[in-house]
Amino acid sequence: MNMSRFAKYSWGVLLYNLAVILWGAYVRATGSGAGCGSHWPLCNGEVIPRAPRIETSIEFVHRASSGIAFLLVLGLFVWAVRSFPKGDSKRRAAGFSFLFIVTEALVGAGLVLFEWVGQDASSGRAVSIVVHLVNTFFLLASLVLTSWLATEIPGRGEVKNKPPVILLGIGLLGTIVLGASGALNALGDTLFPASSLLEGIQQDFSATAHFLIRLRVFHPTIAVVVGIYLIILAGFIRIRVKQPATQLIARLLTISIIIQLGAGMVNLLLLAPVWMQIIHLLLADLVWICLVLLTFASLGLGYNTEL
Repeated sequence: MNMSRFAKYSWGVLLYNLAVILWGAYVRATGSGAGCGSHWPLCNGEVIPRAPRIETSIEFVHRASSGIAFLLVLGLFVWAVRSFPKGDSKRRAAGFSFLFIVTEALVGAGLVLFEWVGQDASSGRAVSIVVHLVNTFFLLASLVLTSWLATEIPGRGEVKNKPPVILLGIGLLGTIVLGASGALNALGDTLFPASSLLEGIQQDFSATAHFLIRLRVFHPTIAVVVGIYLIILAGFIRIRVKQPATQLIARLLTISIIIQLGAGMVNLLLLAPVWMQIIHLLLADLVWICLVLLTFASLGLGYNTEL
């Protein structure tokens, strides 16, 4: 595999943003989102909080790391504009990456300014969590596309027998729905923790339970349905597209889905401890990244690209 400096930087930006996303989940899981109060971009009215509480430190680190992520994506976009001509696919992908890091920042600011953080259990927070998840997925997809287009991969060439676009579209849409239900499920686990598995099941089916609790029952079903579909889709693509890079990505997608389904079961049985929520989200992001890569590879996006 041959990577230019731009490609190495792009993959690095992707990995850094993934780390920021996981820290954001830690902020939510620990209830630290209100650590800086309702101030944004300042933290409790200060640029750097003095003698902060642990919740303030956690939230401040997230804001600082998010700011660095914004600058890194901005740098990626500027580099692409300076290095590639108008209409170049890498330049467009970097542009989308910058667009979604901007909207990511705006959504994060909205969560703070509307006080949809901490122990808030409003419908507004639920909607914003879904919007945040979808935007994060689009950001990751854009960064993945930028990195993929910029990387020369052995065995990559023109694709024959491309899979029907609608099958890939269903997989992408299903994964977004799955991610959204997972985000709501994690929020419900954080705001309404159960002391035992039996109590959690009773909460899920109680007619008087909060809507976030009642929504939790749908996530495992969606996970199984979407997971099975993606495994079948990966197998279909492996049979249809004989290209080595595509075959490898399809295998990685299948493996990541199986591990994720197992992690979801463990998360349920352990009553969603913070560390398991982080692992669960990491695996969900890896499934999404693999699926996006498989889509690009199987449709031939980026093949025969001159760097």
